This record gives sequence, structure tokens and C-alpha cells, in this order.
Amino acid sequence: MRAFEYASPSTKEQAVALLGRSWNDAQVLAGGTDLLSLMKDDVTSPKRLVDIKRIEELRGIRFDRARGLRLGALATFEDVLDDAEVRTSYPAIHSAVEGVTSPQIRNAGTVGGDLCQRPRCWYYRGGFGLLAQDGGRSLVVDGDNRYHAILGNAGPAYFVSPSSLGPALIALGATVAIFGPKGQREIPVEKFFRTPRTSDEREQDLAPGEIVAEVRVPAPGGPSATYEVREKEALDWPLTAASVALKMSGDKVQSARVVLGHVAPVPWPSPEAAAALAGKTISESVAQAAGDAAVAKARALSGNGYKIQLARVAVKRAVLAAAGGGAR
Repeated sequence: MRAFEYASPSTKEQAVALLGRSWNDAQVLAGGTDLLSLMKDDVTSPKRLVDIKRIEELRGIRFDRARGLRLGALATFEDVLDDAEVRTSYPAIHSAVEGVTSPQIRNAGTVGGDLCQRPRCWYYRGGFGLLAQDGGRSLVVDGDNRYHAILGNAGPAYFVSPSSLGPALIALGATVAIFGPKGQREIPVEKFFRTPRTSDEREQDLAPGEIVAEVRVPAPGGPSATYEVREKEALDWPLTAASVALKMSGDKVQSARVVLGHVAPVPWPSPEAAAALAGKTISESVAQAAGDAAVAKARALSGNGYKIQLARVAVKRAVLAAAGGGAR
């Protein structure tokens, strides 16, 4: 790990003032579960770390039945798991966090850090850049791509978004508040994630001088669920995931939001799956149809075709869980 300066501000204004104009100048340190490993592997080498853990206004979880849920950027995964309102009113969020099985990650990892973590792509982690290219040629297409994207993978990006919370937050219509030199701005979580077209772009709508301040989730509008498919029960990133949020009219689906995770460079909304649910009473066959629709446009690389079936199953089981039918 290269030498770096360390700063520990107590306000978000101080934090922003300490951040530079480029990612190499300074980076934000919260839980550190991702950033420190990137620094140890020499993938990134900021000159300064700005530790935001002392900024009290970035902490906490608040719930108001009319306004909805407020998740501070520094709220840990353990904080989210322990919150009774999240468990009962936002099961899609609770299930997504519950899938992170490491007690260490749960106690250190933060809501903001989850949204801002970098791809787990081994080419990126090996120093070949975000787009994993060598001499302008993609290493992913002709290489080991078993964990890479099956949607949104026309190139040049083939990594998958690693965020655990992203799919659930998008399905629930959440927004993220970002604080920077010009004050605070708020955008839908869906627009926070981006697919880079060049090696100079990032995969989040976040400038070097900005920090994630909080996430706001609207009041519950109906049942929701997240279902993840993992290779092992120990700490691991999912192979595929799906989050579903339903608005019901009696026993029929009035509208739906279906978002896939770990299958594309961004959490991937599926309007096709949502359309397959609209106006229907949830059943095994309807849930299956939603799963089929969600992967109808999937395009496998040479080694990840299995993910198409896993994504289909994740959507089906998330729909059944949201409808109260369990995950079968």
C-alpha cells in the first residue's frame, strides 16, 4: 500500500473541502471494506483518505409512514438488519442485506459504501482497468467470463454491478442524496448507476468532490421481495439476484417493478417482466412467465450461459415471495 494523508472531518462541508478534483487526489473512507483492498492491490492509490465516520448527520435510519424511509450513508448493514421497520415494511431491502453473511462486513459495510463499491471483476482487480482491455481489445470476451454480464453487455463494459442494495432500492423507487461543493442534489438510484463507455468514466454518477449523504425510500406501496442465487452460503457475491415491488388491486397486480442484480454493469430494470405481471393474479405460471420475459434479451458470453437460467429462477422466486407464496 502506498503512503497517503489521512483526514477525519466532522461535517460534510469539511469532507467535501478535503476532496480533490480527481480520484487520485483523495477518496472517501467509510467502512473501508472495498477501498482498502483496492489500495492494497494497487488498483487505486489516492494521495489522501477522507474518513467520514465522524460525520453524525450521515448516520442513522428514520422511518415515517407518510414520508417513507431515510437511510444515512453511514448506516451499516447491521443497522439495517436490526431495524424493525425495514424488516416489516421493506422486506426487499432486508432480504438483500441478510444475504451478506459475514458479521465483519455487516458491522463495517455501509449503505453508501455498498452503492459506491467497485466491480468485483478479476480483470479490473488485476489492474487492467474498468473496461478490462489490453491494447484496445477486451480481455473479457475471449477470456474467463463466467461471472460477467448477460444483459447490457454489447460492450465495452462487461462487468456486473456488485451492489447488494441497488436492485431493491430501484424497485422501490428510491432516491439518493449527493453532497458536493455546489450543495446537495438528489437523483433516482436508478440513474446513480451508469454503464461507462470509456475508461475515463465511472460506473456511478458521482464526481471526485462529492459524497453520498443518504438514501430515501418512498412509503411502502405494496409487497416486495429480493431473491439471490449464490454459489455458497459463506460470504460471496450473488451469481444473480432479483428484486420485485408490487402494487396490488385486490388479488391482481396493478403494476410492478422488477430489477435484476449481478447480471449487467448496472442493476437491470426489466419492463418486460413487469408487463408480464401487470393485471395478473400471481401464480406459479405467471411468475414463470415473468422470469422468462426478464431474460428474453439476455446474451451469454462464452462461459456464463448458466446465468440466464439462474436469473430466470431468481425473478420467479422473488415474484412468488413478494406475493406471499414463498420462494420455491
